[in-house]
Amino acid sequence: MTKLRKAVFPVAGLGTRFLPATKAVPKEMLTVVDKPVIQYVVDEAREAGIEHFIFVTGRNKAVIEDHFDIQVELYDTLERRGKTEVLDRLRSLQPQPGQTSYTRQQEPLGLGHAVWCARELVGNEPFALLLPDMIMQAPKGCLSQMAEVFEKTGGNVVSVEECDPSQTHKYGIVGRGADVAGGFEINAMVEKPKPEDAPSNFYINGRYILQPTIFDLLAKQERGAGGEIQLTDSMLTLMKEQPFHGYHFTGRTFDCGSPEGFVEANLAFALERPDLRKHVLKAVAASDRS
Repeated sequence: MTKLRKAVFPVAGLGTRFLPATKAVPKEMLTVVDKPVIQYVVDEAREAGIEHFIFVTGRNKAVIEDHFDIQVELYDTLERRGKTEVLDRLRSLQPQPGQTSYTRQQEPLGLGHAVWCARELVGNEPFALLLPDMIMQAPKGCLSQMAEVFEKTGGNVVSVEECDPSQTHKYGIVGRGADVAGGFEINAMVEKPKPEDAPSNFYINGRYILQPTIFDLLAKQERGAGGEIQLTDSMLTLMKEQPFHGYHFTGRTFDCGSPEGFVEANLAFALERPDLRKHVLKAVAASDRS
């Protein structure tokens, strides 16, 4: 079985829910505490052993490429001032030369189209897909745990979490079959079903490991919901040919594509920091008293 080496990050979205903040700054570069959202997702991929980071970008996203590049003047200034701790941290977050690639999604035709745009860079091997709006908090990264399942099962793996059964109409829902190798067989997949039609309350939370066969299906895929090329539609077709397994992620997921999820992420990650925790608790206590 081919090793999982590559990950795709679709970062072409406009971030309209964060206007005017995202008028000139990509939503993926908004900071949770002191790191851009996209950095959390790339760090999760690196922890899982990913060696090649593929960004599907759009207009006004060049700052993402700059973020993952060497900033010579900044590094020289930090070194001259003896800021070695900060400098070492920046270097540790930076991919090695040749590990990042960028391609353009020239039209906003949906997630499936964004994934298809990465086909030449991925090639004929399995790849991870991480939605950059979703950042996870857990002792061990979500993709690392998915990769362990993938090494035993092959095929395709998606990460899922449980939602309130009344909320299934908001998500892509999977049916849970037999337990396998730390995951479970997926025997159904339905996009935003009514609660009475849902096969379970397990929803896909933005992390995938997919076989390259998906590119051929996406190339043929007609536009679906919203007039866009939907990834789920091609996954449903692929399920007829290849096995899909689910991994039940039990950490915390924050949807940083929404203002409320973004605020929750900032609070959660700040509370996890010893140097910030007491300040956050003090501010919350003061807010409760006012």
